[in-house]
Amino acid sequence: MIAHSLSKRKNLYVISVIGEDRVGIVSEVTGFLFRQGFNIVDIEQSVIHSQFTMVLLIQPLHPNFRLNPLKSGLKDLSQRLEMRITLTPLQEFKGLRLAGTKRPYVLTILGTDRPGVVANLSSMFARHHCNIERIKMIARGELLAMEMSVDLRNASFPELRKEISDVAKQIGMDIVVQPEHLFKKRKKVIVFDMDSTIVEGEIIDEMARAAGVGKKVATITEKGMRGEMDYSESLRLRVSLLKGLSVKSLESISETVQLTKGSEELINALKEMGFKVALISGGFTYFTDILKKRLGFDYAYGNELEIRNGKLTGRVRGKIIDARRKAEIMDEICCKEGITRDEVVAVGDGSNDRIMLANAGLGIAFNAKEILKKVADGAITRDHMKGVLYCLGITDRDLRNGKME
Repeated sequence: MIAHSLSKRKNLYVISVIGEDRVGIVSEVTGFLFRQGFNIVDIEQSVIHSQFTMVLLIQPLHPNFRLNPLKSGLKDLSQRLEMRITLTPLQEFKGLRLAGTKRPYVLTILGTDRPGVVANLSSMFARHHCNIERIKMIARGELLAMEMSVDLRNASFPELRKEISDVAKQIGMDIVVQPEHLFKKRKKVIVFDMDSTIVEGEIIDEMARAAGVGKKVATITEKGMRGEMDYSESLRLRVSLLKGLSVKSLESISETVQLTKGSEELINALKEMGFKVALISGGFTYFTDILKKRLGFDYAYGNELEIRNGKLTGRVRGKIIDARRKAEIMDEICCKEGITRDEVVAVGDGSNDRIMLANAGLGIAFNAKEILKKVADGAITRDHMKGVLYCLGITDRDLRNGKME
């Protein structure tokens, strides 16, 4: 509506500037327009491989302006800068969309480099009449990462979300989608689930094997992760089967727990960049406390096992950390840090993480069950843990340079 009403005005003009990039182009052009008595209503500028492009929407500050001096001045400026500069009345300019009328989203695409990635995604967006405005490579090597900025225009986001997921599977890439305003919002806290996220597998399954009830507990665990059973109910049932397991067995399990590939390096990088890092688990404090010390988590939460005479009683102390409680703890951390949910990233793998991921500024389903992918902003598979950094707009160059903000 805004763009339509503007297009009917006769005193609005579009200026495009194209050519080889050099220092001072923006200053020269905008300074000239200011001296000529014009206000910049909208502007977009980019440089790609030394090719400079800028489009400005301008409006005269005074009603009795003269167009010929503007045309003549732009011609001289074009020659002096060795740039192609054109002036077009807005009503004759096709396809202009003001920043305020756009629906900008950012896709982070992760995986092994292969042909057809951009072609498949661009074809899908074209079918929905979405406009790809920028594509930028942010990492290339063992893990390829690129950012794609897209104006969704009038497309249905739920429909697009499903198609993006389908295309991701088709091309074998991970894709995380964020509204641009949330992507640009600096994140300050990153919250992780523990089992099958920071560590390989489910620790309670290892405990069950040590107690001789492995198959029974694993079956219940899987149902709970898929959302087929209430989490609190499933946890109490599983813990009851562990009655009599010794603390010494827990010690042995803690010594053999395997971290997920890339998780330790990711947490170290996040902490070096100034992020606060939290662990919120539906597992047990016995293990979250060990991981907090080992990896340097700022916060760590878990369920407390009741232990008497060096053995588990088969009961859990206090309120169980289920999906709702995880989200509440995330809010408590926000309060302590003086931040909003939009400044939090949540990473998890199962049904128990769904509210936490849905409430966070960025929710990433890591090697996750389908129930979690439906509420997450995107999914990252097991070998791409480092991709969390790229979803924050951090590039390999930033990592090499030790970027701290």
